[in-house]
Amino acid sequence: MQLEEWVPPQRLADWMLDATDSMLATVDDFTDEDPRWMAPYRDVINPAIWEIAHAAWFAEWFVLRQLHGREPLMANVDAFYDSAKVPHITRWQLDFPSPGRTRQYVKDVGEALSDLATDPKGLDSTTYFTLYAIMHHDAHTEALTYTRQTLGWAPHSKLAPAGLVAAEPPNLGDADVAGGRLLLGASRSQPFVMDNERWAHAVDVAPFSMAKNPVTIGQFAEFVNDDGYDRESLWSPEGWGWRAAADANQPVYWRGPAGNQEHRVFDQWRSIAEATELPMCFVSWWEAQAFCTWAGRRLPTEAEWEMAATTNQTGEKSWRYPWGDRDATEADAALDANTGGLVPVGAYAASDGPWGHRQLIGNVWEWTSSVFQPYPHFEPDAYRDNSEPWFGTRRVLRGGSWATRSRYVRSTFRNYFTPDRQDVVAGFRTCALD
Repeated sequence: MQLEEWVPPQRLADWMLDATDSMLATVDDFTDEDPRWMAPYRDVINPAIWEIAHAAWFAEWFVLRQLHGREPLMANVDAFYDSAKVPHITRWQLDFPSPGRTRQYVKDVGEALSDLATDPKGLDSTTYFTLYAIMHHDAHTEALTYTRQTLGWAPHSKLAPAGLVAAEPPNLGDADVAGGRLLLGASRSQPFVMDNERWAHAVDVAPFSMAKNPVTIGQFAEFVNDDGYDRESLWSPEGWGWRAAADANQPVYWRGPAGNQEHRVFDQWRSIAEATELPMCFVSWWEAQAFCTWAGRRLPTEAEWEMAATTNQTGEKSWRYPWGDRDATEADAALDANTGGLVPVGAYAASDGPWGHRQLIGNVWEWTSSVFQPYPHFEPDAYRDNSEPWFGTRRVLRGGSWATRSRYVRSTFRNYFTPDRQDVVAGFRTCALD
């Protein structure tokens, strides 16, 4: 499919406005005097006033300025919002434009890109780079959702209330995958992919058995209550060092004694006993690894995960989603924030992968055992900082979360974070030991 077939000009224009509105919605309850614009420093977040303007700056710089030669829409934007030149700690020290001016800048950029998308006199590369800017907006919108959870803020007012989703009881068993030849990575037939997905290359995958569902909160509670955080033998030396440095004796948003724990969902504490069928979430790679050791299991490699999500018993690959090469709907997965939060792991039975695995897309990102590395014949994007600086330092996650935009994620999409991150809407599923 050609890019313009998937995203014709009017859809591109609408997406740009939607991406802008969705990002601004994450701060829609902030007054201009709200101290949350400059929340206390943490190494896993950005000040909201910087983050929304940075996303707009990126879109303006990438499309309006670099591609179309236009002048900046606000003075001194490079000095404020260029992430490559403004160190993380510095983002709490700059004298930013007012919140009102910042919001207007974000809107102005979004409207300018939307207008350009339908300009018949535009360049034929405008679609690609505008779509890249939209995806960048979407990533920061999801990050701002993480920020509200990290800091214990209420969900923003435009986030759909977390509601009940029809679900079957969790299936805690495995589904066998025969293995074989996998084309790992993206195809040139896909209309849009990130650089680290390029390009499909043949790998051999041995037969394996992988859990049909992600690990549930109920399962993880068993690990916690069995002194999982206190038994050094369950942790790798690096993981045990992280646990000690982080002073972690249970998951990051949990509190209370064994058998009577609560977990925090945004600003509300809720009983673990009422959430046992939800996927375990906000868990670091080290914690996922320790759980696997306790359970006599292991994390899947990203090749195994992708085979389970894309490649059927005859070797035919569905490049985009487990349910086929069509856009996601609300009936397919917990995506686009359409559920307002986590849903039970037994939901969305109709979207099982070709081998019977559920929720490979949506609900929670899933840690894999794989280190984030380039594929053979890697081709960097025009935005070279997207992937290259992070190779070898992070672990790969797959599948997207309930807060991920469906236009952003696909079965070949590779997310990547350092193994200590607990703020990401991330869980995991396990494989049987060989």
